[in-house]
Amino acid sequence: MDFAISERMNIILDMINEFVDKELIPLEVEYLNHEFVELLPVLEEKRSMVKKMELWAPNHPKELGGMGLDLVEHALVSEALGRTPIGHYVFNCQAPDAGNIEILHKYGTDEQKEIYLKPLVEGKIRSCFSMTEVNMPGSNPLMLETTAVKDGDDYIINGQKWYTTSAEGSKFAIVMAVTNPEAPAYLRASMIIVPTDTPGFNLVRNIPVMGHKGTDYASHGEILYSNCRVPKKNLLGPEGHGFVIAQERLGPGRIHHCMRWLGICNRSFDLMCSRANARKILPDGKTLSTRQIIQTWVAESASEIQAARLMTLHAAWKIEKEGAKAARYDISFIKFVVANTMQKVIDRALQVHGGMGMTDDTIIAYFYRHERAARIYDGADEVHKVSVAKKILEAHRQGGYRSALNI
Repeated sequence: MDFAISERMNIILDMINEFVDKELIPLEVEYLNHEFVELLPVLEEKRSMVKKMELWAPNHPKELGGMGLDLVEHALVSEALGRTPIGHYVFNCQAPDAGNIEILHKYGTDEQKEIYLKPLVEGKIRSCFSMTEVNMPGSNPLMLETTAVKDGDDYIINGQKWYTTSAEGSKFAIVMAVTNPEAPAYLRASMIIVPTDTPGFNLVRNIPVMGHKGTDYASHGEILYSNCRVPKKNLLGPEGHGFVIAQERLGPGRIHHCMRWLGICNRSFDLMCSRANARKILPDGKTLSTRQIIQTWVAESASEIQAARLMTLHAAWKIEKEGAKAARYDISFIKFVVANTMQKVIDRALQVHGGMGMTDDTIIAYFYRHERAARIYDGADEVHKVSVAKKILEAHRQGGYRSALNI
């Protein structure tokens, strides 16, 4: 395994980090204190700059207008952009658009690609992904109540979804719905494209998360599908393959998430160290950095970030070289390890900032309230731990410790 970064990637990362520092981080105060739509003209100007720098859509194929980076390369980019909550949007690799682009590219028809994929990659429209339901466990995508019943040349969709990220302002949703209720569990659901102006697509509200509703791409919508009729040609991929497509979407998606979280770790760690070195606590000029408890937090955070980073890059490398199935343990490992590492680093950074850490005068409070969900979405930590433990124990029964560790 060689994790050496090529000269080309080093140049790309230097350009991105400089752009984030000079162009995006100074916008955070406005982002935290104004509606997203108010900041949109400025963000569009930054997006134009990114296009001119030829850094647009780093993880999307070149034939679609992206940079065509592989998974490991995009992981490094995602880490750099994760240092600010507006980084991924400005570079057009934000969730859920990134995942929607991947599955549209692989499974979309020529017509679907022209209508939905092309403008999505160009940044002219946004999309949302509608899977999680109010009354069903989000960690089990096999359990869905939303149905899509065939009626002539159409599907009629009925159901209630929530945490449909970025529903506000989106032009279309990709909806997971049961199309084959009598089929085996893994073949019951399908993915269907639903334009958000379709009658029966009802955005009920943006769900308040930790007291903040969010707007546009940073929102989490509750959607009511009420006799929502769309043509069968809006089916994405084969009927009944919704679960399979979702799993393909989630593997690389977890790499994107984890590296973004590590970007948040890096930013929080930097702020913690800066505060520790600057904050005077005694008349003789001694700062927080002279306290052993702060030094312990710094050492623990630095080592935990490094460990989580290497785990994630290894998982990305393994997916690239051997496929998602071979990396199944690694994908589960990083989901709960990196999410918890991020939580600890953010919490320590907030504590070092004292009262200021509770305010929006720094980005830390934003990270604290928005990223707590990392231990829940894409499968709760506990689900991943139990699932991977069962697989490890079974593998050990079959072949010993090397099989158990998947090495």
